[in-house]
Amino acid sequence: MAAGKARRSGDGSAMRLRRPVVLVGMMGSGKTAIGRALSARLGCGFVDSDTAIEEAAKCSIAEIFARDGEAFFRARESEVLERLLEAGPRVVSTGGGAFLAPRNRDAIAARGAALWLDADLDLLWERVRHKSTRPLLRTPDPRGTLSRLLDERRPIYAEAPMRLVARPGDSIEATTDRVIETLAQRPDILETRP
Repeated sequence: MAAGKARRSGDGSAMRLRRPVVLVGMMGSGKTAIGRALSARLGCGFVDSDTAIEEAAKCSIAEIFARDGEAFFRARESEVLERLLEAGPRVVSTGGGAFLAPRNRDAIAARGAALWLDADLDLLWERVRHKSTRPLLRTPDPRGTLSRLLDERRPIYAEAPMRLVARPGDSIEATTDRVIETLAQRPDILETRP
């Protein structure tokens, strides 16, 4: 697997991504926004797995859920994720349910590294409550559904080898700085040189 291009950090050190970094966590945790910022800072590619699924299916995830069901969607999600991981060092943001499947966790562990963006319920709710693109929240009590999903998923997300707690009020740039600090502790993932 070829390593990513070296990019200079703010302190002048060179950074090079050695394998895919896969951002996991709940809907609204910031995976896509942080993923884009992280890829720009590291000078590597970025892909949102949900967007890749929509492009392949030529319809939205909500439409896939409605037309084909969640099981069909999850199977396509696994196929797309495996293809994205094979492309080498890059940043991949995943849908909130992607890391729940053992098949996906195994694929990420074999070819990349998962980083859990851990956000609490209040922060998640603030970010997703006005979005109509979340099929799992189309319930009579969307906040209650979000809370239940968070409780169910948190132990599985905790299996990710790296975790970053999302802080309310932190900018995308500040959170990205913290992600880079976390990745830099793993030279097998992010190589840094003076």
